[in-house]
Amino acid sequence: MLATFVIGLREGLEAALIVGIVAGFLRRRGDSAALRPMWAGVALAVLICVIVAVVLEVVSADLPQQEQEGLETVIGLVAVGMITYMIVWMRKHARSMRGELEKAAESALAKGSTWALVGMAFLAVLREGFETTVFLLAAFQSSTSPVAAGGGAALGILVAIGLGYGIYRGSVHIDLARFFTITAVFLVLVAAGLFVSAVHTAHEATWINVGQTQVADLSAIVRPGTPISSLLTGVLGIQPQPTVIEVVAWLIYLVPMLVFVLWPVRRPSRSTASATASASA
Repeated sequence: MLATFVIGLREGLEAALIVGIVAGFLRRRGDSAALRPMWAGVALAVLICVIVAVVLEVVSADLPQQEQEGLETVIGLVAVGMITYMIVWMRKHARSMRGELEKAAESALAKGSTWALVGMAFLAVLREGFETTVFLLAAFQSSTSPVAAGGGAALGILVAIGLGYGIYRGSVHIDLARFFTITAVFLVLVAAGLFVSAVHTAHEATWINVGQTQVADLSAIVRPGTPISSLLTGVLGIQPQPTVIEVVAWLIYLVPMLVFVLWPVRRPSRSTASATASASA
């Protein structure tokens, strides 16, 4: 539940930030006519994402067992790739996100194109919705309790919507850099778990047969249906009988990504910033 809550909150907040900032910008300018098509675009994007999620789930359920394991492997690897890209992108753009969006909105309105803002909101929700769909499908497949996982995702998305509305009304201000750094650490753990789960299902699909020597027996700790099992397997991807390749895969992803996320970000010095500003003036 915790993993899907953070995924729902993080992904939902990214979409809510973009929609909330754009909607708030339009409201401050008194351009309420553009809000209706923007909300319609957001609703359409959500509907498309729901349809995609249902189709993927139906296709997965109708496949034979070995093919299901193969599809779960592909979905897991795609989810890991998306999470990694999202972490890297947000580390670079979190601090300037609001300013960049408002500058783009101002430019679109200066050209007389409110539809560009509508498209911005639609594509933001569509992109984050697709990512969330893949993430949650992968998390559900590796979770020991799909009901709890679904509840966590729904709660995370609801909290994100509430924060987005607060941003739209101007009552909520978030230190985006700090928020995304904190959640990035947890998402690195989730992604490492998804990577291990993908390696595990790849073996079940007979795609990987090397490194299958058992490292330890954690059956006494990782008991299906227990809270500890939900944490270790559902969040961290730790299996009851971890193998060599699973441990290696976990460390290969976890260590460099944690170093990347926690490495201090260099801010430009005042002299450098002043020189840059003078050169662009």
